[in-house]
Amino acid sequence: MAFTAKDVQALREKTNVGMMDCKKALTEADGDMDKAIEILREKGLASAAKKASRVAAEGVVVAYTDANASALVEVNCETDFVGKNPEFVALAKQIAKTVVEKNPADLDALNATTISDGSVSVADAVQELFLKIRENMKVRRFVRIEGTAVSYIHAGGSVGVLVEFDTDADTDSAEFIEMGKNIAMQVAAMSPEYLSKDDISAAELENMKKITVESALNKPDSLPKPILMDVISKTIEAGKWDQKDIDAYEAEKNNKFLFNFLSKEAIAALAETAVAGKEGYAANPIFGKLTDGRISKQIKEICLLEQAFVRSDIFEGSVGGYVAKVAKDTGKNIAIKGFTRFAKGEGIEKKADDFASEVAGMIK
Repeated sequence: MAFTAKDVQALREKTNVGMMDCKKALTEADGDMDKAIEILREKGLASAAKKASRVAAEGVVVAYTDANASALVEVNCETDFVGKNPEFVALAKQIAKTVVEKNPADLDALNATTISDGSVSVADAVQELFLKIRENMKVRRFVRIEGTAVSYIHAGGSVGVLVEFDTDADTDSAEFIEMGKNIAMQVAAMSPEYLSKDDISAAELENMKKITVESALNKPDSLPKPILMDVISKTIEAGKWDQKDIDAYEAEKNNKFLFNFLSKEAIAALAETAVAGKEGYAANPIFGKLTDGRISKQIKEICLLEQAFVRSDIFEGSVGGYVAKVAKDTGKNIAIKGFTRFAKGEGIEKKADDFASEVAGMIK
């Protein structure tokens, strides 16, 4: 079956594939348009398989919300250039809409689902864009929330946040929208690990305490003075300090910058003594207050409701306090149920490009 230049152009318009590839596909398909499309897809799949091992740590995080649900989706590609490509971003948003409308159970189900406002599956839609862009890309993860949620996308999709609320407030009101955005921005900026301290398990708290104790003992200059004095005394008695450090200590022991006058070896010996006496020091009430204070500080850093609210210009206090104030001012019940934060490419080991070595290898 013969084909014309118009057929080549029509195939290109349908597939977004280059002219030469379209011409080759039509030649192989003997002018059959549908078969040519299938050939292009098969070749694209083969090419994509070859590129699948390439690291795809760039891309975009997008959000979509309708009257019933919200979704946050991360779609990855290889380069920042493609991550900003309008077609790539549009596809990511179309996939987020699909998550909201079709409610897939997992990534496999999502890839097999017909994409919203389209006639092909999500996997095929990604494949079709690959045929044009020729870069490894994939849907990495998604979350879907039914009910009231507020999204925030930072820096063109480098970070995305979805915060879920339990409320009887008017979610279209200016007060609620501003509050929701402020909380979502807080999550984006401060990256909390938990909603509240109640979400930290007993095992996790115990591990946190263990690490805090060991960290304090390994940094003797941070120890409470009574314990530090005991550690110094035991270190000297054990003959772990030379005379120079002993003299420096005797001369500067009342100086708050004492550790500036001690050698690295002397400080290391103190840490060794402190760690060796861990059981006894950990049981000391004074040391207990130190560790409890540090754990409390950590909780305020990793738990959203306990974090200091970053918009101190409108409220000074914790995030939980800010939400309570908005609820009181509006006369409505407002509670944060949970949140999701996706940072583009987090956890993906990126290839370290050594351009100088690459060029040197080319000219050998």
